[in-house]
Amino acid sequence: MPADSADKQPAQASTHLTPDPLAATEAGTRHGGDERGRGRARKLLGALVVDVTPLRVSRDFRLLYAGQTVSFFGSMMTFVALPWQVYHLTKSSFAVGMMGIVEFVPILLMAFVGGALADYVDRRRMVLWTDFLLTVGTGVLIVNSLLPQPRVWVLFFCAALFAALNGLQRPSLDALIPRLVPPELMPSASALKSLGGSTGMIVGPALGGLLVVTFGPALAYSLDLLTFVVSLVALWMMRAVPPPPDADRPSVRSVVEGLRYARSRPELMGTYLVDINAMFFGMPMALFPAIAEGHGGGAAVGLLYAAPAVGSLCATLTSGWTRRVRRHGRAVAFAAAGWGLAIIGFGFATDLWLALICLALAGGADMVSGLFRQTIWNQTIPDYLRGRLAGIEMVSYTTGPLLGNAEAGVAASLFGVRASIVSGGVLCVLGTGLLALALPAFIRYDGREGLRRKQEEESARLAALGQAG
Repeated sequence: MPADSADKQPAQASTHLTPDPLAATEAGTRHGGDERGRGRARKLLGALVVDVTPLRVSRDFRLLYAGQTVSFFGSMMTFVALPWQVYHLTKSSFAVGMMGIVEFVPILLMAFVGGALADYVDRRRMVLWTDFLLTVGTGVLIVNSLLPQPRVWVLFFCAALFAALNGLQRPSLDALIPRLVPPELMPSASALKSLGGSTGMIVGPALGGLLVVTFGPALAYSLDLLTFVVSLVALWMMRAVPPPPDADRPSVRSVVEGLRYARSRPELMGTYLVDINAMFFGMPMALFPAIAEGHGGGAAVGLLYAAPAVGSLCATLTSGWTRRVRRHGRAVAFAAAGWGLAIIGFGFATDLWLALICLALAGGADMVSGLFRQTIWNQTIPDYLRGRLAGIEMVSYTTGPLLGNAEAGVAASLFGVRASIVSGGVLCVLGTGLLALALPAFIRYDGREGLRRKQEEESARLAALGQAG
């Protein structure tokens, strides 16, 4: 072996066994830097991507989520087909807007009844039976649409029936989720619920618009009926969810108790009033069929209905950051103002693609508002009041859109479509600012304090019941 080779061999072995300190430090720095970089990447990804933990930890939540997601997809086809059929038969945006009034009254009445029942009966069974009745109503729409001359009054009747059944069902559905998912996972459960809803609102309206133009509304209604069957099976497989042992019997007194509790909580009143203001002034959906006439008809109306859901889906898929936000009331107010600004842009848009972008931005802002509103509701309201407050919530988030559609239809008939949309967006932004000034406790609300107060209220109630027993 050459001398130089013999000399290098031990040196190489020695270097292998006892690395040079400087090289080791550099390698360690690079390794640590890589680990920190990967850790930051994972942290960033976790802060953005929706958390699926509730689906892993709760079998009943998985069943409920799957059934309701499929059913909502079908309902979104009917959501487009029903006003399209009314407009097709009447050629009147005013008539489409009046559907909001027809739906408003049953929801207003039945939401309070549904809320009181949700605190007294098995919530799963309540959702099951109302889903069955919704299936029957969808069958009526199918039969009517197959008539040589479909009856407009049947469409309005079914719209009112669906509104009443939704008023009965939704409080139980909303109050059911906190019983299936632990409190710390409620923001994630809300995001998952929004993800399913956003997906359904994208695919459902787009497909529904295509079907009603190509084959007529009967096929869209029929597919909706099939999705209800999937939901009924999933609900049947779930375990019972009995009411709390101290459940209050449904009565006017119990409803009034829920109203008093809501009025005593400024953070709850803020969520209701800000959303009602935004949706009443800035809800242009009753004008979509008329707007679509200038952009190709049925295909365009499906895109218009689907566009807000595209923004909602994007907001939901990147909703991991919402777990870090504590000032939930402030977030709701900013998001509501963002909705109004996007609606103003939609009103001024002359090209379809620009209108769709503005609607997508509006949908994203509305989803952010909805996520924080659901978090406030589910993390602060005691379980024994959850159904009644869910009824009040339903009135708040349905009153605005239903009356807003009516307002948009009336304004459009008086001043024109563009003026109706733009003025509504401006009033939405102004109203949000005024409510923020009038409700400082809502703007200052901290989610950590709300969760602590809920735990204290439930502990005090259990202690009082124990002493009474």
